[in-house]
Amino acid sequence: MARNKEGLVLLLDVGPSMHRALQEVENVCSTLVRKKLVYNRSDEVGVVLFGTKETCNDLAKELGGYKHVVVKHDIKVVDEETKDALQNLPRGTAPGDFLDAIVVGLDMLIKRFGNTKGKQRLCIITDAQHPLRDPPQGTKVDQVDTIADQMKKHDIKMDCIVFRESGIHHNSVMDENDQLLYHFRDRSVAKVVQVDTPTSLLGALKTRNVLPVTIFRGDLEVSSNFKIKVWVYKKTSEEKFPTLKKYSDKAPPSDKFASHEVKVDYEYKSILEPDTVVPPDQRIKGYLYGPQVVPISSAEWEAVKFKPEKGVKLLGFADRSSVPRHYFMKDVNSFVPEPGNTKAIVAASAIARAMQEMDKVAILRCVWRQGQGSVAFGVLTPNISSVKNVPDSFYFNVLPFAEDVREFQFRSFSRLPPSSQPTEKQQEATDNLVKMLDLAPPGREEILRPDFTPNPMLERFYNFLDLKSKEPDANPPPLDTCLKRITGPDPDVIDYQAPLIQNLGKSFELKDNPKRKKARTQERLAYAGLDDQAKKPEDPSAEKAKEVDGQAKKSEDPDAEMARVLEAMFPSTEKAGKIGDLNPVQDFEAMLAERSSSAWVLKAIEEMKKYTTDLIENSPEGDYYKKVLECFVALRKACIIEQEPNEFNQFVTELYERLKTVDDVVKFFQLLASKNVLLISKAEASDSDVTEEMARSFLVKTEASSQ
Repeated sequence: MARNKEGLVLLLDVGPSMHRALQEVENVCSTLVRKKLVYNRSDEVGVVLFGTKETCNDLAKELGGYKHVVVKHDIKVVDEETKDALQNLPRGTAPGDFLDAIVVGLDMLIKRFGNTKGKQRLCIITDAQHPLRDPPQGTKVDQVDTIADQMKKHDIKMDCIVFRESGIHHNSVMDENDQLLYHFRDRSVAKVVQVDTPTSLLGALKTRNVLPVTIFRGDLEVSSNFKIKVWVYKKTSEEKFPTLKKYSDKAPPSDKFASHEVKVDYEYKSILEPDTVVPPDQRIKGYLYGPQVVPISSAEWEAVKFKPEKGVKLLGFADRSSVPRHYFMKDVNSFVPEPGNTKAIVAASAIARAMQEMDKVAILRCVWRQGQGSVAFGVLTPNISSVKNVPDSFYFNVLPFAEDVREFQFRSFSRLPPSSQPTEKQQEATDNLVKMLDLAPPGREEILRPDFTPNPMLERFYNFLDLKSKEPDANPPPLDTCLKRITGPDPDVIDYQAPLIQNLGKSFELKDNPKRKKARTQERLAYAGLDDQAKKPEDPSAEKAKEVDGQAKKSEDPDAEMARVLEAMFPSTEKAGKIGDLNPVQDFEAMLAERSSSAWVLKAIEEMKKYTTDLIENSPEGDYYKKVLECFVALRKACIIEQEPNEFNQFVTELYERLKTVDDVVKFFQLLASKNVLLISKAEASDSDVTEEMARSFLVKTEASSQ
C-alpha cells in the first residue's frame, strides 16, 4: 500500500442507547467519505456495525461468537457505494460489545492488507455504556493486551470516540469500559476522545488526515558552541476550500478519455503595435515610483533580494507579559527535540522548564529553508508535557515588524461625560448577559472547543458538493441543525434565559438621536486644550428651573435642548469653509467635517496654517499666543488623525526657521515645547519621517537659540 494511502474501518455502535446520536454519526462519517472522494480517492474504507439484531461477520462463521456484529461494507476503494452504506443506519436492538467489533475490524484489515506497509486505522464511535462479555480465557485487560499486540505488529492505529450526553450518570460498567479504552491508549495504539454534544461529535472525528511534514530540521542555535537538534512542524494551519478546476464541455460526448481540461495561454502585445506579440526576452517588469515606471530586470531583482542563511537562532529572552497575545501572526509551529536524540530531549526540556519557572519566552530569528527570501521573527513559548513518554516542546508564533503593526487611536470611555456612561443597573444587566453566554461555565465541559468544532462553511460546502453530484440543478439546502449551533448562540439557552434578556433591553432606554450633518470628524477631535483632557459639556438633560414671578419655569424639551447643545458643539457644516477670529478651532473642525471633496482635508489644514501664521506674525508682545497655542494643538491633533504628519512637521519647521530671529516668537516655541506640542514622530503616525529623537532635538534647538 502506498505511503499516502489509508485503509480505514469504521466501527459504529447502533445499539439502543445510541439511537439519538445516529443521525450525527451518519453526518460525520458521510463527511469523511466526501473528503476522501475529493482529496484521497485511492483510500479504502470498510463499515462495521455492532449492537445489531443480526450477526454477519467472518469470525462468527469461522470461530463462533462475535454476535450482534455486522460487516455492512467490505474494505474497498472509496466510492458512492461507501457513502450510501453510511445512510439510514439500522437501529439495533442489542447492547454493543466494542471489543468484539474491534477484533472483527482488526481481522478485516489484516486479511485485506497483510504485512503491506501503509496507514491502517480503526475508528470506533460508541457510548460504551453496556457490559462486555467475558473472554473465554483470562481477563478483559488481557484481551485488550492481546489486541494491542496485534495492532502494534501490523502498525494499526485506532481512534476511539466516546459519545455521552451531559447529565448521564456514570456507573461501574461505564467506568470499567473507560479503563479498557484508556488501556489501549496507554499501549500507544489508540487515541481516546470523549464528547457530550452532537456538534462536538462532528469535530471529534478527523475527516481529513494531513501527513505530519517538517518545515525545518536542524539546530536551534543558542550560541556558537551550544546547539540543540530540533524538528519543526505546523501546529495549526487554516484549512482552505479545495481548488475548483476549470471544466470544458467542448469534447465529444463519445470520447471517454477526454480530460475536459482548460488550458490558458497569455500573449503580450505592444500598445504601439497591437498586432505584434512581444517575446519573453523583450519583456521586463516595471514598478510604479511616483509618476514614472522604473524597469527592473529579473537579474537585478535577484541581486536585490535578501538571501539569509538557513537556520534558527536564539536572540534572547523576554518576560511573557512583554509579548502581548494580539501580536501573534500567521500559523503556530511546534518545536520538538529530534526524536531519539536523548541529549536534545534533555537540553530542550531543561530550557523549557526554566522558561516556565521564570515566566519567560524566547525570541528567535528563523529561516526555514535555504534560499528563502524572508526572515521569520517570533516568540518561543514552553509547552511542558503532562503525558508519560512525551518530551517537552515549544510553540512558536511569528511576531510583527514595525511595518506590520497597526496602531489606531480611540477615545477612552472614561473620558466620556457621566450621562454617556452606563449606570450600575445597566452594568449589572450586561454582566449577567456575559455570564449567561459563558462557553465554559463551572462544572461543565467547555462548549465549542476548537479541537471539536468543525468549520461550518467547509461542512456546508462538502454537503452541497455531494448533492450537486447527484442533482446538478439542486439548490443549496438549509443549514444543518448542528452547524447552526456553531454560527449562533444556543437557542435552548436563549429560550431559558429569556427574562434576563428582556431585563437587559429594559435597562437601556432607546431615544431618537437628533440628526446632525457629518459630525464624525468633529467627534473624533473632541479633545481638550493644552493638557489633552476631554471636554465635558454640561449635561443637556439637567433640569434648569428659574423663578419667574414666584413660579418655577419648566425646562425646555430634552430633545430640543440636546439638539441645541449639539448645534453649539458641532456647528452646521453649511457654514464651514472659512476660519474666523471668534472660534478658529471650531471653524477648523467644521471644515474637516465637511469633506465635500477628497482634497477638503488638505484645504482645511492649509487654511489653519495660514490663519495661525497670520496670527503669530501680528501678535504684539505675544498678546494672541494663547489662541495661537490652541490652534497649534488642534492642527497637530488633526494631522495625526488624518494621517498627514508631514504637513504639520514641515509647517512648524519652516515657521521656526523663518521667525527664529524674533525674540517673542522664540519664546512662543518654548511655550509649545513646555506643553509637549512637538513634531509628530513615527510613534504617533506611521507616515511621519521624524523619529522621537529628532522631535526631542527640535525642542533642544529652540531652547539653545533662545540662549
